[in-house]
Amino acid sequence: MADLQHDQDWLTALKWDADGMIPAIAQDESGRVVMFAWMNRQSLQETLACGYAVYWSRSRQRLWRKGEESGHLQKIRSIRTDCDGDVLLLQIEQIGGIACHTGRASCFFNELQGQRWVAADPVIKDPQKIYTATP
Repeated sequence: MADLQHDQDWLTALKWDADGMIPAIAQDESGRVVMFAWMNRQSLQETLACGYAVYWSRSRQRLWRKGEESGHLQKIRSIRTDCDGDVLLLQIEQIGGIACHTGRASCFFNELQGQRWVAADPVIKDPQKIYTATP
């Protein structure tokens, strides 16, 4: 695959998939990967404009402002792409310390132990209360 073309418009230089999407990895200040989601051009533009993560929700078929229901926003510190421009890395400040709808700091909390997946990270607070905060 060809390297990112630095002489192109920033959105055009990215390699969008057939559905107009690009994978986005959210990484907190400690370097921990807390989330993976998809972005389209509009969500990436809105993320840049407002300074908080805005994703494309494939299940809802609409823009999804991370934390719109829970209040657990992702403040953007930097946006990077890989060498060929087909993946984004969002370096974020996770407001409230919870990125996952289960109440954990990261969506990547299941660990393979032997031949079984085990929840390896604790719930930070009652997941039922996550969706009561106002952003």
